[in-house]
Amino acid sequence: MQIKDSIKTRRDFGALAALCLVLQVAVAPNVPLGNGRANLALVFAGIASMMMGGRTGVICGFLAGLVFDLSTTGPIGLMSFLLTIGSFLMGMEPRNRMADDFAGSLRTFSWLAAGVTLLYHVAMFLVGEASSIMDVVFMRTVPTLALTVLAFAPFAYVISHETGNALSLGGKPSKTPRSHGSRYDLGNL
Repeated sequence: MQIKDSIKTRRDFGALAALCLVLQVAVAPNVPLGNGRANLALVFAGIASMMMGGRTGVICGFLAGLVFDLSTTGPIGLMSFLLTIGSFLMGMEPRNRMADDFAGSLRTFSWLAAGVTLLYHVAMFLVGEASSIMDVVFMRTVPTLALTVLAFAPFAYVISHETGNALSLGGKPSKTPRSHGSRYDLGNL
């Protein structure tokens, strides 16, 4: 059983949103890799949709995309659309993926980030922001994807290790199993 503290959750997501906004506006433009920059709006949308999912995750994705669109020179609405669809796809399951599996959430985020990043840069190519498809794929998409996944990993690691599992009520699972049925073990189900 998980205890849901909505005030703490709102405060934590507000702090995460503010941190991602500051990193997106102040740090990401100054840390390039090729022509790619980290997309912290995608990181925030991924965390929100994997932790809460549903309507809240989609709204967070839309708002993060809108902030990204307003802070860059790209067309307004493109990243909002992509992050809304991406947040819907990542948040389809009614469970907290971040608490369940760090590697699985990193893998899911990486695949979705690859799709969102590629579609964004192809659209930027279509509006004339890139010179060739090789520039889009190798100088923009791959570096942006690498920096974005690299930015997502510490957030996911901290969140997955602080949340705990459903049976421990937010604490760390014990390293030694107890013998008299005080801990449920379902094995590899």
